[in-house]
Amino acid sequence: MTATANTLASGPGWHVADVICTASAGDRPFEEVHRDFCVAAVTSGTFRYRAQQGTAMLAPGSLLLGNSGTCYECGHEHGSGDRCLSFHFGPAYMDRIVADVPGAGKLTFETPRLPPLPAIAPLLAEAEAARDMADAGAFEEIALRIAGAAVATVSGARHASRDPSRRDQKRVAEAVRRIELHADGPVSLPALADETATSPYHFLRTFRQVAGMTPYQYLLRTRLHRAAVRLRTSDDAISAIAFEAGFNDLSTFNRRFRRVMGETPGRYRSGRVGSR
Repeated sequence: MTATANTLASGPGWHVADVICTASAGDRPFEEVHRDFCVAAVTSGTFRYRAQQGTAMLAPGSLLLGNSGTCYECGHEHGSGDRCLSFHFGPAYMDRIVADVPGAGKLTFETPRLPPLPAIAPLLAEAEAARDMADAGAFEEIALRIAGAAVATVSGARHASRDPSRRDQKRVAEAVRRIELHADGPVSLPALADETATSPYHFLRTFRQVAGMTPYQYLLRTRLHRAAVRLRTSDDAISAIAFEAGFNDLSTFNRRFRRVMGETPGRYRSGRVGSR
């Protein structure tokens, strides 16, 4: 076996895996079956991908597109090895995404890949950063956004640029209040969407439009803000502050705090007024 797949995150109807292939030019191309819809972001290496939609060369920044239940073949005639972030979606899950992309009318991909596109590059960078930081919580939102971007691009659909309705604003305001109330515990995207009677993809798109960030990003900002206040106003142990804010381990908290606040929690605390 020349490919290994490490599942990074999963949920009902979807999962994402870090797939590393070590095949070389001398290895025979292997054939497999897409059990679900697949949108795989190539992060390193090149390979040839052949599926029912056609044949394409995949390179870093491009997206492999696979339809559920179809066979495919990968080969490395021109180089050794590759690495992908492979997002998989069950037909029912993908169907809901397609239904929420304005102008998209088909569930199947008619092209085998999307080339590196400037509009998708920031999203792929987010996905790779989440992989490298072991940020499993970020992947459901990233998976929805990548699937939606692939569907919209392939179908030529464009999201209508309109101001959020009063109803949309009310839904997001209610979601924000829920995040504020429960920031120290698990807050899932499907649960937030269910409370607004919308699909996760539609809710995610609306929340980003109204709040300027995703629900998960807002949750992290809320947790970090509360931790920062406690660092400046109490002498509690940093680990206790991190756990009570909702972070499961200290190393993750330290890494996130430094990334957002620009310094470690300890240095941030030492800068408070009256500190010795």
